[in-house]
Order: sequence, then C-alpha cells, then structure tokens
Amino acid sequence: MSDAFLLDGNGAQIPARGFGTFQLREDICRRAVRAALETGYRHIDTAAMYGNEVEVGEAIAASGLPRRDIFVTTKVWTQDIAEDNLLRSAADSLGRLGMSHVDLLLIHWPNRDIPLASSMRGLCRARKEGLATYIGVSNFPVALLNQAVALAGEQGEKLSANQCEFHPRLDQSKVIAACRAHGMVFTSYSPLGRGDLVQHETIRAIAQKIARKPSQVILRWHAQQNVAAIPRSSTPAHIAENFDIADFALSDADMAAISALASPDGRLVIPSFAPDWD
Repeated sequence: MSDAFLLDGNGAQIPARGFGTFQLREDICRRAVRAALETGYRHIDTAAMYGNEVEVGEAIAASGLPRRDIFVTTKVWTQDIAEDNLLRSAADSLGRLGMSHVDLLLIHWPNRDIPLASSMRGLCRARKEGLATYIGVSNFPVALLNQAVALAGEQGEKLSANQCEFHPRLDQSKVIAACRAHGMVFTSYSPLGRGDLVQHETIRAIAQKIARKPSQVILRWHAQQNVAAIPRSSTPAHIAENFDIADFALSDADMAAISALASPDGRLVIPSFAPDWD
C-alpha cells in the first residue's frame, strides 16, 4: 500500500485515509472513486446496502492500478447476517465488484433477531473460504464487540476492524479503547458530521489559524487519534482536500478544543434496529 497512514488491525494493514461511497450512485460514483484513486486514496469503502458495488468495482478496474494496491472494504447488510445468508451475500458482493475477494468484510449492523454466534460463524467461514482477507464488524458497541471477538476466537479467527459513526460531536472513547484492547482498527464513518461541523466556530477558528480547510482540521483530528476515517464527497476538489492532511499537525490544545464539542445528543445515525449504544 502506498498510503503514508497505515493502521495495523490484527494483521490487516488498513490505510487510515479512506474514501466512503455511501449514497454515491451510477456515474457520480464511478467518477468519485476514480478521482479518489487519482488523488492517492488506496482504501475504498462500500457495502451491499449502498447499491453501488458494481460502480465501485468498475471504477477500480478502470483505474489501471494493481488490485493488490487497493484496500477494498464491503459489508453484509443486517438482514443477511445468519451464517449461510452471510456467505451468499459476500459472494454476491464479489460478483458485483468483479473481484475474487475483498480485503475487509464487515457485518454492517448487528441484528437482535439473529444469534451473534451464527453471524460470526458465517463471517469466519467467509475468511477461511477466501472471500475476504480480513474480517470485522460495524456499529458494534463495547459489549457486542467483546462477544464478537470471543466468538471469532472460538473459530480460530481475529477481527481486524470496527466501523462506527465518529466525529467531534460524538464521544466514542469507550469503543475506541475496546478496539485497541482487542488489537483492532477503529474506522469512523460520517467523520465530518455530515458536513455541518465545518461551519462550527471552533473548527473554523483553528482552520484559519493554521491556514487549512475546516474539513482538513477535522480529518487531522481523526488521524492524530490513530483511527481511520472514510469521508465521502462527489467533488474532486473536496476529495483532494480531504486526502491532504499529511503535512501538518494539530496542537494538544486544538485537539482538546475539538474533542470538547462532543455532546450527549451528538449521534446522527440512529436507525430503529440500532444496538444499545455505550
């Protein structure tokens, strides 16, 4: 991998600067993924639920980059995480992506109506059968994460990542600490708070002080916590800005000021089937 920011999650070398594709469709998705790869991103995140795996795969193939140089993540939707269904979903994702395997396969959301043991058997089988090089979860709070790690261990497997909502308005310190205790990478989706945070006076003041864009300040805040982030954009200029966070650093005071923006009602993604959050 050519990315300067690599995080180790139980053997998986995950580029910390990732590109998210949620809600990107058809030609907009193809162009955005191509722009991301041309910018330097080598971590592309998609999911069966996004409905864009075909376009993501086409853009990667058209980039001319060796497949081994791109870290591809996809996810199995919550309704499909029973053991056999998970394997079928993963295989279907590979068909849409036009790939023999993904680098990281995640359970997109836990499901109260499907035993976690069944889901973990399926996920571990997906890795053993070569559908994914590494496996992990998404939207797992601490208690469920601990259970998932233990169940994977019973199958002789390790989880490499947990992908959750994370931005300055949402304190995820407990989940991040649990990931580190298990040797896993924490990946943040909605890292810019769906964009509204770039207007916050604290963020804008720091950005002005160091002559950077507000989005770059927020993404650098992620990077200095050693978490991966997968911002999404369909605009090439913004895609490039979001990637360009390697040559500056935030002071301890700036990091603390940004972290202080967290609030009890800061969570943005709260579907009806969400687990009990920490």
